[in-house]
Amino acid sequence: MDPQKGRIRFRKPEPQDGAAVWELISSCSPLDENSMYCNLIQCDHFRDTCIVAERDGQIVGWISGYRLPYDTETLFVWQVAVSEAARGEGLAKRMLKQLLARDECEGVKRLQTTITRDNEASWALFKSFARAQDAQFDAQAHFTRDTHFRGYHATEHMVTIKLPEAEKRAA
Repeated sequence: MDPQKGRIRFRKPEPQDGAAVWELISSCSPLDENSMYCNLIQCDHFRDTCIVAERDGQIVGWISGYRLPYDTETLFVWQVAVSEAARGEGLAKRMLKQLLARDECEGVKRLQTTITRDNEASWALFKSFARAQDAQFDAQAHFTRDTHFRGYHATEHMVTIKLPEAEKRAA
């Protein structure tokens, strides 16, 4: 019996993961679907601030993110996707923690993301993550339905999680 069978492995994505990531995101409503090419670029150009969770050779989790170019102390999380087969295992929170522990995230003091009001799973994840990190949580309307999306998309609320000191997070 293989002791690794069924275990989750966290790693940086590779360009060849782009299609599998795109398929995972496509299966995770209500996430916005990007082009497969966009996910390929994320897996290549932004691999240091993205993470894949893999079980038995299958991608079951994905987080895309990047450090803000004008504020490198902030990691912006673009998307979080967990396959139906891996839900209920706390995988998304584990991926966030693994991502923030990387050398490439040294000096990150804030985590930001945007969430529509009706995305209950994302609200629950980021509130739970903030509580687990003993971090400050704030949310406010940021990209609004009428001003930014011309009525085509719900308002996105900017969530900011002010993280405790890096040494405390590592403990």
